[in-house]
Amino acid sequence: MEPNGQALIDGFNRRIDYLRMSVTDRCDFRCVYCMAEDMQFLPRQQILSLEELYQVAERFVALGTRKIRLTGGEPLVRQGIVELCARIAALPGLRELCLTSNGSQLGRLAQPLFDAGVSRLNISLDSLDSARFRQLTRTGDLAQVIAGIDAARQAGFRRTKLNCVVLKGRNDDEIVDLVRFAIDRELDISFIEEMPLGVISEHQRGESYCSSDEVRELLAEHFTLIESAESSQGPARYWRLAEAPQTRVGFISPHSHNFCATCNRVRLTVEGRLLLCLGNEHSMDLKQVLRAHPGDSQRLENAIREAVHLKPYRHHFEVGGEVQILRFMNMTGG
Repeated sequence: MEPNGQALIDGFNRRIDYLRMSVTDRCDFRCVYCMAEDMQFLPRQQILSLEELYQVAERFVALGTRKIRLTGGEPLVRQGIVELCARIAALPGLRELCLTSNGSQLGRLAQPLFDAGVSRLNISLDSLDSARFRQLTRTGDLAQVIAGIDAARQAGFRRTKLNCVVLKGRNDDEIVDLVRFAIDRELDISFIEEMPLGVISEHQRGESYCSSDEVRELLAEHFTLIESAESSQGPARYWRLAEAPQTRVGFISPHSHNFCATCNRVRLTVEGRLLLCLGNEHSMDLKQVLRAHPGDSQRLENAIREAVHLKPYRHHFEVGGEVQILRFMNMTGG
């Protein structure tokens, strides 16, 4: 364990030991709650290089970060992602390197990722109906994603978690089927309340909002839910199922049960902004530090320490009304 002088502690005495890094804003899906249909992506020179991403990861681990999650967009469309994973996974002191994916590329990359040292996968899955899946993702192929989920298990991944964003009137009638799918494949599953990030025109967020309590009540009609104190170091609150104890069901509830008081994480956007809260714009431009002072790890470390003190206590998401945050989810990876 690093000495306390090395740990990252924010202004509210929260220990920051979890970094989420977006490695690309690009994605092969266009999910309705994440992106506009006609997205403009950043030019390559505006996004961090693989070496710059590694340098940030290395400094964070030196400062006590124990968990890193790589996100996108879709991280697996980034050239060189497997090599980056191998370098980060080898950092001394890092306990867990996780990756969030839409599953589309796992058929070919699950084994290389496992061999590179990725600890766990989260895979987005919002529907088990192929036509509906295509509608929600605009471009996704459900069979390809399920093949990717199966490839991950075959490669050796365990405790893989499905992430489902619940939209009322769109996929809330599939909640029980999704849990049964998770049980059959010995997966965990988390249900996520939609977050008001980015201006979308495809649906009204206030009308599609489905709270974690509603999802839990529906599941309680079919399963015996046992509250659990388990944590994956992230925002999910977990329950076990008496009927299938190997599967955990998580609820991520930024609206109805915000988890700000125990927030232990910061996010690096694809363009090198260190974002201190998903629901606020407090940030520090680490790309500017990396490019103005290449190889200066002390200066990078100082910028990280300074940034952590900007971390606000909480977000103020609202279910209806104006979008508070204009950036899309693909910039930060959730």
